[in-house]
Amino acid sequence: MAQQLFVFIQMEFPWVLGPADGRYLMRRQDDGEPERVIVIGTLDAGRSSPAGRRDGGLLARRAGRAASVAPEPAPEPVATTRVTCIDPVSLAAENQAHAWLEELDREREVDAAAAAVNRVVHSHRIATADPYVHEVSPAQALVIRAGWGEGEQVADGLWAHARELPWPPRGRGSRRSRRTRERSAALRPQERLAAMLGARSAPLLCEELALRARGDLDQDRMAHAALELERALALAVAELRAEQRQDLAIRLAELEQLLTGVQAQAQAVLAQARTAPADAGIAGDARAPDEDVLRHALERLEAALRARSATGFSGS
Repeated sequence: MAQQLFVFIQMEFPWVLGPADGRYLMRRQDDGEPERVIVIGTLDAGRSSPAGRRDGGLLARRAGRAASVAPEPAPEPVATTRVTCIDPVSLAAENQAHAWLEELDREREVDAAAAAVNRVVHSHRIATADPYVHEVSPAQALVIRAGWGEGEQVADGLWAHARELPWPPRGRGSRRSRRTRERSAALRPQERLAAMLGARSAPLLCEELALRARGDLDQDRMAHAALELERALALAVAELRAEQRQDLAIRLAELEQLLTGVQAQAQAVLAQARTAPADAGIAGDARAPDEDVLRHALERLEAALRARSATGFSGS
């Protein structure tokens, strides 16, 4: 029987993701072909009891008793989650797997794997109604690997051959490097953090909504992104207008123009929600929001907020 090899991207995170250990088969439609297999496994934190360990303190906390603590306690061990994103289409020859690894578009493949993992995490958050389960980014991973192995190997988070992928991608040509330069060039995050913590500045309401819209847009949740971006833009127009910043007048006028198009996208989402069957699935249909409209509007909103921070922000 011919050997079947499966390629994968694997990441390890220094916390428990939320979903129970196991294998998760992902499809876009109920009767569609499998897209990914996600294998989640929690690695033991190694809570043995040599001299100086704090297991007694752990038991005391669970029993509701206060435990004494040394002046300089050692860090508590943490559980690590290993998550493996597997392509369910097998390869028949090892040279095919070698070619896949050699020609790997690291940034694209890792981002796609993270998006698949986040779909599992997001679904778990909804299923458990737990708002504190959070999604992941490759930058948070302790290690990222790419490789291949036989079916049962990769299903257990193991491999026949793997390579560690440095992150973030280096080089001026990297899409991530370009985005990072664009977003950080105008920001003064430490200065602004100190101002907010010292009550010399307050965040705008639109800023949190813009971040949520960015997260949903990047994770391909277009309906969520449309609704959040509509509110973010409407608030941004009101809040920036109230600051009466002449240096932002052109950007404010641009946001006002973009708001109309985004409002139409949000209204379409609401109209569809009133008529779509409950089991319509996540694939959506022809009435799904226009990603280009949302992406352009969000990028212009982010640019306006960067400009606001770069040239000073309200002390209110």
